[in-house]
Amino acid sequence: MTSTQDRPTGLLEPRPPALLPPWHTPEREALQQQARRLAHDEVLPVADELDPRKGLLPESLLARLAELGYFGITVPAEHGGLGLGVFEYCMVSEELARAWMSSASILARSQGLGTTVPDPVRRADLLGRSARGEWIGAIALSEPGAGSDLAGVTTRAVREGDEWVVTGHKRWCGNAEAADFIQVLVRVRDPEPGESRSRGLTNLLLEKERGSFPAGLTGTPIDKVGYHGFLTWDLVFDGVRIPAGNELADPGGSGGGDGPETARAGFAEAQRFLNTARVHTAARAVGLARAALEDSIVYLQEREQFGHPIGDFQALRFALAEMAAQVEQSRAFYRQVAHLLDLGVPCEREAAMVKLEATEMAVRVTNQAMQLHGGNGYTTERQVERHWRDARLTTIFEGTSEIQKRIISDRLLPRSPLT
Repeated sequence: MTSTQDRPTGLLEPRPPALLPPWHTPEREALQQQARRLAHDEVLPVADELDPRKGLLPESLLARLAELGYFGITVPAEHGGLGLGVFEYCMVSEELARAWMSSASILARSQGLGTTVPDPVRRADLLGRSARGEWIGAIALSEPGAGSDLAGVTTRAVREGDEWVVTGHKRWCGNAEAADFIQVLVRVRDPEPGESRSRGLTNLLLEKERGSFPAGLTGTPIDKVGYHGFLTWDLVFDGVRIPAGNELADPGGSGGGDGPETARAGFAEAQRFLNTARVHTAARAVGLARAALEDSIVYLQEREQFGHPIGDFQALRFALAEMAAQVEQSRAFYRQVAHLLDLGVPCEREAAMVKLEATEMAVRVTNQAMQLHGGNGYTTERQVERHWRDARLTTIFEGTSEIQKRIISDRLLPRSPLT
C-alpha cells in the first residue's frame, strides 16, 4: 500500500492478507475488500499529506466513514447500524490502521458509545445518531494523578437540583473539542470504610457542540509525537453543569458506582466492553505492523547496494520472514478472541493477552522496518516512521502492557492471602 508515485516498475507488490476458513464468509470478504479499497484509495493519501504536519481527520473522510456505516458496525440493525460483531469491527479497523491509525481509532468513539441514558426513547435516538456518525464522542477518564488507577479519580460531581456540577481536571481526552459529547468519569461520593475504592464513581454524559467547549470547561491540546489526526486534550472542569438524567449505564466505565448505572450495567456487560477495546487495539497494532512489513517488502526491492537489491541479502530476508510470522500470529490471535466475544464467551484473560502480544509485536516489527529502511526510514519521506511512532503508543493506551500483565497474572496465579 505504499505510494506508487515515482516507484520503479516491475516490483513485486506485497500480497495483503486473505480471509481464510474458518473465518471466511462472502459477506465478510466483501466488507474487508471495501475497507481495503477505502484505506488504499482515500485514507492513505490523506494520511501522507496531513500526518507530517499534524493535520486533523478532514470532514470529508469522516463523511465517507459514515456513508459506509463504519461508525455503527456493532450497532444493531434496528437502530440503523450494520448489526455486525467484534470480528468485523476489528477486521475493518486493521484495514484502516494499515493506512492511518487515527482513521481506525475514530470508529471507537461511536459504536453506540454515550447512548446508555435512562430514557429508552432518547437512547434509541442516540443509537441511530451513533450509527450515522452524528454522535461521535470522547471519553474523559484519566487525570494527572489517576491513569491506570482509575479508582483514584478525584473529579467531583455535586448534585444541585436537576443538575450535576462537575469540578476537576482530566487528561488524555482524545477528540474532546471535535466531539458531540464527552463521557466523564466523576466521583459523586467518597467510599465508606471497608468499601472498594471505586465506589462512588459514575459516568456522566456531557453534551456539547462540535468544535467548542461548553461554559466552565477549558482545554489545552497536548503535543504528541505521533497519533495525529485528532487532538488529545488536557481538560479543566470548573462548575460544568450536566443535566440529571445524563447518568450513563455505560459498560465502558469503571463500575462500582452508586448511581443508576450500577443497577443496569452488569459485570458481564462491562467486561465485554473492556475486552472489545483491548481486541480493537490489537487489531490496530496488527494494521500498523502489517504496514511496516508491506512497505519493507517494496523498499528491499527498490534499494540497491553492492550491485544487488538489498532484498537479495539473506540477513534482511530472514528479518522480513520473522516480521511476517509475528504479524500473522497476532492477527490469528485477535481474530480468535474477537470470535469468542461474539459468541459471548468470557475472555478477559485472552483479551489482555492479545492486547499485550499484538502491541509489543507492533513495536518490534515497526522498529525492525525502520532498520531495514536505514537512513531513509528516519525521514518523513517514508511512511515507516509514522507506523513506528503510532505503534509505540499502542503499548500505552487502552491499558499499558504492565496492566495487561497484571490482569493475566492475577488470573493465572491468585495472590497470597499474606500479601
